[in-house]
Amino acid sequence: MPAFDPHAALDALLAEYSARANAIERDLARSHSPDFAEQAQQRQNDEVLEALQAEAKAGMRRVGLAKLRLAEGTYGDCLRCGEPIEPARLAVLPATEFCLACAALHT
Repeated sequence: MPAFDPHAALDALLAEYSARANAIERDLARSHSPDFAEQAQQRQNDEVLEALQAEAKAGMRRVGLAKLRLAEGTYGDCLRCGEPIEPARLAVLPATEFCLACAALHT
């Protein structure tokens, strides 16, 4: 199994969030039906899409902050306790800010 590369993992995660945000942006830009009932449903769907878009943008911000920590040499250190974040956790959640113990306290 290849070694974990945080640069590649963060780049891939950023690309995924960016693609998701762009796809949602395209969906939100489409025109709505002239039929009032259908338009009401479409507007409800837009609310869901806007929430998903906000989630994707928040993910992009988390990745950006993780890249800054990587550049500063603090990537992989828990922002709460300062201890190293478990490598397996970083492999699954490359932009995570907290070790497992602190994440449980943070939520």
